[in-house]
Formats: sequence, structure tokens, C-alpha cells
Amino acid sequence: MNEQDIRQFYSYLKSQQTAQQFLKACYQYEQCDHPEVKSYENCESFLYYLDHGEQFYTSGKRSPIMVKPILYFYGMVHLLKACLLTVRPDYPESTKILAHGLSARKRKKKDYSFLEDEVKVQQNGLFPYFSKYLFSIEHMTPDRMSMRFLLSFIPELIPLFQFQNEQKLIEIGHLSSDRLIFPNSILDRYYIGSTTFINRLKVFLPHFKESRSLDDQQLIEIKLAKPLTIPQGPFFLHADTQALYFPVDRDHFLPISEVMIHYLLLYNLSMVSRYETGWWGDLLATKATNDYPFIYEFLNVTAKKMPLFLGQYLYQKYLQRLPF
Repeated sequence: MNEQDIRQFYSYLKSQQTAQQFLKACYQYEQCDHPEVKSYENCESFLYYLDHGEQFYTSGKRSPIMVKPILYFYGMVHLLKACLLTVRPDYPESTKILAHGLSARKRKKKDYSFLEDEVKVQQNGLFPYFSKYLFSIEHMTPDRMSMRFLLSFIPELIPLFQFQNEQKLIEIGHLSSDRLIFPNSILDRYYIGSTTFINRLKVFLPHFKESRSLDDQQLIEIKLAKPLTIPQGPFFLHADTQALYFPVDRDHFLPISEVMIHYLLLYNLSMVSRYETGWWGDLLATKATNDYPFIYEFLNVTAKKMPLFLGQYLYQKYLQRLPF
């Protein structure tokens, strides 16, 4: 994942001509009806989504932490809509998908903790819609998830969990490598044998080649015909080091994209910052609980990572599918 290439591709798409050509090629690949007409109809919206997304993120980075969740959430929403226009030329097809697609607790408890708070996935709205059409995930199980659970999937936050003597992810390889290495001890955490474990992983590894046990080193090695390009759960990427991570517990073994995780977190955090102003103001002023370091670090990570991941989604379509 080359950050410079992605930034330049964002710049390349900033004209009506290049945006229309890109959308037309996308629609031709998807075998949509009337690709030229649809690309002309959508190129202006596509440009606005990209531009507004960029402006929200830029404003968020310059703003105090009090308003960062709101700006990053809507920045992400606009970039997601740009990505959706590459595969759904008639988006939005109905008003049902205009809602956020999530719900949060209406009333917060007296001793409220953001880490223990939950969001619930709804049947309709942007979240289930983009999960289906961008990441081929139609049903989320579980449909209710805590903020602590979601934060534990983000590799950049590993140190925060380690400081609390919690290990949620282990490093298994590198984005540019054709090998993944797992410790044998992980089988005990998943309560399965090596054959079953490998069979479960194959579903998420389109370029799986072979596997073997390195008994002398207590390791399981998986070889790939090609390295992973855009990792998706149960594999997670550290944006700075390009290292790949895997959950150590079986209840974290989920077919979920980290883009979905950031959307869930930013949705709830933006709701808290807007409607729980007393709690939010107290947290920022006193930094009284461990909610603060997790929120602070997450906001730093998501500001960089989500424009990069969604830009990679667009750039990958160009690289793999779309000879202009």
C-alpha cells in the first residue's frame, strides 16, 4: 500500500474528465447498463464526495478534539459514498439507505463508559449497504458490539491493550510477503486442530497455495500465490509498518473490514460528542478514565488510516481492472 500513489490518485480524480473516465471504466467492468450516460450523470457527485470528504478530514486535523469525531465521521461518510458510486451507479436507490444504519443507547447510564458502550447494526441504512456492496458482507454477527471489542481490532492500538496486560492481536506477516506464520498455541485459543484452522482461513485467502507445520518451531506456515492487497477480517493491517495481524481469540474471528470497524466507532463517538456534551466535556477537561487515551489514539489513527484505506479501494480498481 503506497501512500504517495494513493494521494496522487486522489489528485488525478479531481477533474470531471478523469472522474468520468474512471466511473465509465468501473461501470463497464461491472457490466452496468449505459456506462457512458451513468458516468456523466455521476461524475459531479463523485467529485463532490471526494472533495467534501477531504475537506472534512483536513478540518478535523486542524480542529480541537472536541469536534474531531463529527468531522472525521462525515469525512468518512463522503468517501464511502464516492466508493459506492463506482459499483452502484444508481446510488442512492431509495430513502431507506440514507440513514446511518446503526443505533446507539438513547440514555447513558450514570457511570457511563465509552469503552463499554455498544452500537447495534440495523437492517437498512448506509452501514449494511456499504458492507454488502464494498466488502461483500451481508450479515453482521454479532449485530451488537462494544467499543472495547471494536477497538481491539485496530493494530495501531495494540500498545494500549498491552499496557493493560491484554493481548488481542498477533503479528503474522507483512503485506508484501507471500507467507503467513501462526504460533501453534493459537489453536488452543480457538479450540480446534490445525487442519480445521487452516480450512477456516482458506475462505479469506483467495491466493492460498499450501500450508505446513513447522513442528520444531511450534509454528504453522501458510504460503500464498500472491501477497494480500487489501486485507479484510480476520486479517488487519498496521498502516505505518505494513505488518499483518490476526486475532488471538476465536470470538474476534470475524469477516469484517477495518473500514466497517472505524465507521461503527466514529458513529458512536460522534453521537456522544454531539448529544452527551456534559460527559464529553468532562472527559476532555479532566481525562478522568481510560476512555480518554483510547479515544485520543483512535482519532489520530482513523484520521490517517481511513482516507488511505478508501483511497486504496479506488486505486486498486484502477490497478487491477481498469485499463483507461
